Formats: sequence, structure tokens, C-alpha cells
Amino acid sequence: MKELEPLGPHFGAIVHGVDLASVSDTELASLREALVDRKVLFFRDQLLDDDGQVALGRRVGELTASHPVVGGVDAAHPEVYALDSADNGFADVWHTDVTFMKRPPLGSILRAVVLPPTGGDTQWADAQLAYDSLSAPVQRLADELTAVHDGNREFGYYLAQRRGGKGNEWDGEVVTQLTPVEHPVVRVHPETGRKGIFVNPGFTSHIVGVSEFESRGILDLLYAHLTKPEHIVKHRWRPGDVAMWDNRSTAHYANRDYGTQRRVMHRITLRGDVPVGPS
Repeated sequence: MKELEPLGPHFGAIVHGVDLASVSDTELASLREALVDRKVLFFRDQLLDDDGQVALGRRVGELTASHPVVGGVDAAHPEVYALDSADNGFADVWHTDVTFMKRPPLGSILRAVVLPPTGGDTQWADAQLAYDSLSAPVQRLADELTAVHDGNREFGYYLAQRRGGKGNEWDGEVVTQLTPVEHPVVRVHPETGRKGIFVNPGFTSHIVGVSEFESRGILDLLYAHLTKPEHIVKHRWRPGDVAMWDNRSTAHYANRDYGTQRRVMHRITLRGDVPVGPS
């Protein structure tokens, strides 16, 4: 790996001097280590197409289907999820990808395809840094909690109406319904052992075993803390950009500030593991 330009003391980096279409095995191993450490990496001036993006993903890890519910960009690329603003492909809520499944993705690789003249930046939050900066009593509370993640609000209608109740294969089974799942509120990273906040406004519905009032109060506290400016890096997209992030330790948000202009991004996701909490 030629050069890593940190975007902050702990989080995010631009990688210079790497061609993702021809990256060596040694460089890729270094990128994998940097991904766990810096959590989100950005690459400029790349020449990937869908084939190249899929080939890269297969070298980084095992690819999932494009999404549990939404079909691939075309028949030749069932792994590629197209986020197209012309087809309601927005991500303007803080979320961690696909936490409404028992085994959410390890990470994601996102490529800019069509960009608006201005706007459309993406922000990432460092869930581990956010956990570390909580006060000790709140950390202890969060360590003990479990939350429900539910994809029906965002994708239930799509599954029923646009896919006829039959989604994609995920973890060996065809998705026919989005059954809510439980995950720890604090996730222990399987590679580093670091703790991170693992709830998000996009898919977390409530905390188990507390009142609705308590659940909302706790979640609002965690969301506000997770998305404090000091926990965030923001990327201004330009043609040829690729972002790669660790889905186990981040949340992200795509700014929807470009009016009627079109924005198209292609994403692939890497198969992950079942989230484990401190207990």
C-alpha cells in the first residue's frame, strides 16, 4: 500500500497509489488491516465497472446477494445493489447496512456511477469511538441491553409488492418475510475485541425488556452521541471514487441535498457473522 492519508486521529483515510483493478495480494492484505483499523477507506481515480467491483469484492471476502430484498442491478451482476435516486434509491437516514438480518454484512464497497453537480456527500460515524467516549455508567447500561432490528418499515412493502413476496437468497435461504431480529446494543468486534454502539435509526425498532418510554430515551441518547461531529467523517464524491467500510463498527448517512439531479451508486456487501455482545 503506497500511502494512507488519515482523515482524523482515529477514523477514516484516503488511500493513495492503489489501483483496485490490479491490486496485489500483499496490498490487499494491507488494505484489509487498514479497513479494520480506520473503518472507512476512500480511493480516488479508480476505473472499476460492475465486473471489476465484483472481482474486487471476491478477493476481499465472500460476497452476499445485492440485498436481502432488492434485486441486483442486472442478471449478470446479482451481487450489485444499485442505489438510484430516480428509483427512490436514497439512504438519508443513519444506518448500518442490513442489521435487520441475523448475520449483517461484514463490510461494503460503494462505487460512484452517476453524481449530481453538487451535494450527495456521504457521512460515516465511528461506532467504536462513540462507545469509548460514553461515560462509564452509560457504557455499563448499554453493555447489558439487546435491541430489535426490523427491516419492514424500509423494505416490507418492496418485498411484498415489487418482488411478489420472494426476495434474494441470504445465508442459504430465500427471503420471503422480514422477521425482526435481536442484536446486542453494544457489539464486540470479532477481529479486535473493541466495543462499538450497534443500534441505528434506520433499522432498530426498540430495546428489549424496557418500557417504550425508556427505550426511546436510551436510543435517542445513543443516536445523538453516535452522530456527534467528532465521531464523523464526510466524503465529497467525485467520478472514479470508491469507498470501502467496516459495517461492524460504523453507521452512515447519504445527504439528500441535490434536488431533482440524479445520483447512482453501486454497492456490494461482504458476508459477515452474527453480532456478539459483551456478555
